[in-house]
Amino acid sequence: MAPGMHSVPLGRAAREVTAGAAADVSAVASLDEPTRRRIYAYVGAQDAPVSRDDVAVALDVPRRTAAFHLDRLSELGLLAVSFARRTGRNGPGAGRPAKLYQRSTRDVAVSLPPRDYDLAGRLLAGAMVQAQQTGERPREVLDRQARALGRAMGRKRSVGSAGQGAIVVLTSLLEDHGFEPRSVAGDIVQRAAAYGMPAERLDGVDFFGVHEAAGRAVARGRAGEGPSLLHIKLPRYYGHFSGDADTYRTAEEKARMLTEAAKVRSKNIQPALVVDLNCGPRDKELREL
Repeated sequence: MAPGMHSVPLGRAAREVTAGAAADVSAVASLDEPTRRRIYAYVGAQDAPVSRDDVAVALDVPRRTAAFHLDRLSELGLLAVSFARRTGRNGPGAGRPAKLYQRSTRDVAVSLPPRDYDLAGRLLAGAMVQAQQTGERPREVLDRQARALGRAMGRKRSVGSAGQGAIVVLTSLLEDHGFEPRSVAGDIVQRAAAYGMPAERLDGVDFFGVHEAAGRAVARGRAGEGPSLLHIKLPRYYGHFSGDADTYRTAEEKARMLTEAAKVRSKNIQPALVVDLNCGPRDKELREL
């Protein structure tokens, strides 16, 4: 996990979603066994429920083996079970009903990490339908419907979450729908990622590095690709006040700032781009470097 970040504890709803995802993973993983996979494919291809004998004969496997895999598939929710007398006879002497299997109507999908794509699909489909009816741009309809749905979901969750803060409610909702929210402890660069915004952490002493990064950000904005964030850390050269002993920085740190400033002086930079570097009492030092 990135520095400055920590996981948010899972709420009850998120734990239920996680348990459901684990069950789906187990169901799909069970099909790694070749015989079980063949049985599942055979049952799914039939128009009517099949018995253990049907499977044993069709796939040439022992009846006990067929029964074992069929029951395991039903336990995992991949097959549905029913009982019926296949002879058509009823009453005494008709025999016990046969145990029949058919593919379950439950969809099993596995996404790692877990994701809820159904919500995005429903929103997209609804936006397209309304856009066709009203003539609006699909993106505008989608934004409006997604915002309205998010607020409605938040209000509904808040009703059953008395005493919990908005962050807890938001976190549980995001977890329920396949997101993995993380709280960021004061790192503005990592926060920018939540908005899909490119961000860079820069050394403000490196004049040319900052200039290049700013150029990339400006070009991106002019191309209509949205904002960028540049987090530039620039230490002051002088103390905080007149007479400050300035003992909290090393001689190496101060020397580096002089060196970087000297690099700027040594470049043939257009005057319109750089304000004259007048460092006052330190100007003599810069000229000597």
